[in-house]
Amino acid sequence: MKNIFSKPGYTALTSAALLLASGCTDKFTEINTNPTTYSQASFDANYLLTQSQLTYTGSTDFAYETWRGNLIYCGTMMQGLATVISYWAGDKYLLNEAYTAAYWDKAYSEQVKPVTDLVALTDGQARYKNLHQIARIMRALTMERLTDLYGDVPYSEAGQGYYKGIITPKYDKQMDIYTDLLKEVDEATTALDPAADIASGDVFYQGDVAKWQRLGNSLLLRLALRLVKVEPDKAKLYATKVQGKTMASDGDNAYVLHDIAGGRTTQNRNSQVLLGDGGQENYYVKWSQTYINYLKTNNDPRLSRIAVTQLYLTDATKIQNPGAISTAAVQKGMPNGRDLSGRAAYDISTAPGYTTFPDYSSPSPGMTKRNGPTFIFTYAESELLLADAAVRFGLGNAAQHYTAGVTAAMTYLSQYDATMAVPASDVTTYLTAHPYDASRGLEQINTQYWALTNSMLDFYESWSNWRRTGFPVLTPVVYPNSATNGQIPHRFPYPLSEITSNPDNYQAAHATVPGGDNLLGRVYWDK
Repeated sequence: MKNIFSKPGYTALTSAALLLASGCTDKFTEINTNPTTYSQASFDANYLLTQSQLTYTGSTDFAYETWRGNLIYCGTMMQGLATVISYWAGDKYLLNEAYTAAYWDKAYSEQVKPVTDLVALTDGQARYKNLHQIARIMRALTMERLTDLYGDVPYSEAGQGYYKGIITPKYDKQMDIYTDLLKEVDEATTALDPAADIASGDVFYQGDVAKWQRLGNSLLLRLALRLVKVEPDKAKLYATKVQGKTMASDGDNAYVLHDIAGGRTTQNRNSQVLLGDGGQENYYVKWSQTYINYLKTNNDPRLSRIAVTQLYLTDATKIQNPGAISTAAVQKGMPNGRDLSGRAAYDISTAPGYTTFPDYSSPSPGMTKRNGPTFIFTYAESELLLADAAVRFGLGNAAQHYTAGVTAAMTYLSQYDATMAVPASDVTTYLTAHPYDASRGLEQINTQYWALTNSMLDFYESWSNWRRTGFPVLTPVVYPNSATNGQIPHRFPYPLSEITSNPDNYQAAHATVPGGDNLLGRVYWDK
């Protein structure tokens, strides 16, 4: 698997991507300050696509929101990760308002604005016929995550400061946002034309329109299924529309393959954190006991690929031990909700089975490479979602989609690194022991979805799907003075900065969050 930034023929794209990501040129400052001041004819909008795809994986500001939102909060709340680091508040259900605001703070400036510019700049431009539709899909990806984290958010007026002079955008209702997201993705996917232009700045698929069509339909399925509790008829309508049109293999997986040539700005954001660039995360952040026990109990062949013990032997070094142990039998997850406080009930040293930190399982070096992929959407996710739709709506064969989804959830690991490949015989053995069971179909499908998205390090999606389905059934952590009285959080509160920067719209949204504007409030589709 070649890095897209190093692929032959992409030298210009490499330079553009690095410059766009770092913001170090006058032209980039101009473009992102006032898009009306430069000529449509002289500027290649493909550069904005590259930027939008790169920043979707996380901020160029040292993985700011990836660290706080994806890993610290979502990763530990979903019991994929665990740690004793005090400021990792997620698995203790403590509220750190700066951390829960991190995604909002970075997404609107670094993701929403450039992709909104891209949609506007390519609208009605014949040479950008496909790029415009791809931009609409990219904007939907961006806004889906934002609204899933916070609920009602600026959507229709977001990123419109220089086009329409809107600097205090209204918060759209999530119900309306989802209606428009479905429309946008459906229209854009349908309008993609294999005979038209190729999006040369496309980091996901290098301009392959057929793959974008399949990604668009898979995204449409995910958006539809978010609504199963609140608008089941609409969910069924769109789930029906995409039958036979979604991702077809691991070759359709959408990912950004990172590069170390651009320094911090182009490296894998999750890897930067898990390698300890900002602290001692390399030593103290481990796979959760819940996750490791699930894989271990089920003799899951993924375990020996995604986990190793003895990776870092002391907290004084960030040099990986070449003798790290991947043997499944010795893997041990760290319990959530532990710390180094010295209080017997919570101190990690009193946890059953505690020996030393190196004995706990770390993410495999193959999945934390600085130039490794960030997975955006996978065939395995698409198939498991189709299985979910088959159970709920009678669309297709749930057992076939489950089998395909679980198979792909194992085979895709080779796209991280060749050493992580799962042999086909191991997949067959696993599926023979764990066939689809219709009596507990939704639980089985969505627990597999959790296992998959954890391995993708996409904990945003793990949290969203858990809220949508209630699976897997997780035992909440007991920790003193939690902000949720021991309940797993359901949304991020609005950033306090909105009180002064967008006060009227903030107050209207803040006052109407079901359950309150706090960690236990609910977004529209989470009933």
